[in-house]
Formats: sequence, structure tokens, C-alpha cells
Amino acid sequence: HETKQMLMSGMGEVQLDVLKSKLKTKFGTDTELIEPKVAYREKLRKPVKVEGKHKKQSGGHGQYGHVWIEFAPIEDEELVFEEKIFGGAVPKNFFTAVEKGLRDSAVSGVLAGYPMVGLKATLYDGSYHPVDSSEMSFKMAASIAYKDGIPQASPVLLEPIGTLKVLVPDEMLGDVIGDINKRRGRIIGMNPCENKMQEVIGEVPIAEMSDFSTAMRSITQGTATFTLEIERYEEVPAQIAAKVIEASK
Repeated sequence: HETKQMLMSGMGEVQLDVLKSKLKTKFGTDTELIEPKVAYREKLRKPVKVEGKHKKQSGGHGQYGHVWIEFAPIEDEELVFEEKIFGGAVPKNFFTAVEKGLRDSAVSGVLAGYPMVGLKATLYDGSYHPVDSSEMSFKMAASIAYKDGIPQASPVLLEPIGTLKVLVPDEMLGDVIGDINKRRGRIIGMNPCENKMQEVIGEVPIAEMSDFSTAMRSITQGTATFTLEIERYEEVPAQIAAKVIEASK
């Protein structure tokens, strides 16, 4: 649902090609196969205070919304919104519009358009116009504050990290570990198993794993099996982040 891609999976390249030709012969459907996109995230590294002002005058009623918002990183996945308004600088009936503007904006981060996580937004000041202020004006002001403020808060790209467990024959252990290391993986442990097999446990970036099953089949002649489960998100190394951001443009 995040990457808006339709996923097709199989035992290997051959099975995917068979499925592709079936779609063509049975339904007349041309299919383009590309690597699945990775569901990255974006997050702040430092707090920032920023102003958002939306002002428009176009005959009759104008539009006026003005907010000061502090953005800060937190551990929660969801956006946390708070208001600490004193003296009615922004009337209560506009708080919901400010929150809506921020929630709509946080769906898309400023680096590569991935969802913004771990964000706390505190509305602490602003101003309003008794005639020209409206919910839409304050929603716009909040999204202006987001677009101006987030780039100042050292945003970073996060990638999904998975726990990988591979069951591999003893004599092929070195080659499998070498392949995992090549994928920016970290080996956490190894357990000897029955029939001269070893269980290798590691953590790997999901972005590097799209052809892992093909590699395992070729390295171990089909004798290895593995499981991979997403565990958490971690910051993407700068060089790789730059490539992801460039590709998103």
C-alpha cells in the first residue's frame, strides 16, 4: 500500500518469467518487471522553531493564517500534535485545521517524498484576523511551516532492516557469510545444527535483498533455506541516501 506497486513473487527468475508469459497468453496483459521499491522513511535529527504565514487578499474576504510551530524528533512512529497557545493568539477552533495541515504534509517528507515519522509538532504562537481567518488559511499556514521548517531540522532517510536466518551446509558457510557482508549485512551469531548444517543469523537492509534467493541458490546449489523478517528502521548511510534521494527526483 505504501509503494503503490503490485508484487509478484516466485521461486526464482524462471517462475516469474512463466507467470509473465501466462499473463500475456491468458489475459493479453503486457507486464513490466522491476525490482520492488523499498518503503523508506524520513525523520528529523534536531528540533526547530518555524513560522508559517498564509496571507492572500483578493477582493471581499481575504485569507489569513499565521502560526509558530516547534518541530522535534521523538520515538513514536505517528505524528504527535500539541498546542501551547497562551492568550488566544490562535483561537481554539483553528487547532484542528493546523493539525490536519501537518498530518497531510507529513505523508511526504522533504528529502525524497517518503513518510515523515517520529515527529512532534507543538503549536505555540501565531495570530489571526477576525474576518479573514478560516480553517483553510490555518491549514495552509501549517503546511508552509512544515515545508520551511523540516529542511532546517537535519532530516535523514531511514531504511527497513530485517532479521535474516540462513540454514546452510558447513562447507558453504564462508561463501554465504561473504554474500551477506557484501549486502551491508551484520552477522549476529551462528548455531550448529543437525546434518552438518549451520544457522547463520544476521541483520540486513531490505534494500539489498531483492536477489538474495537467486544468490543463495547459485552459491549453495539450492541446499540453503532462509527467512527474512522486517525488524526496525535505521538511518541510511550518507552515500546510499544520496542515491535514493537522486532517484526519487
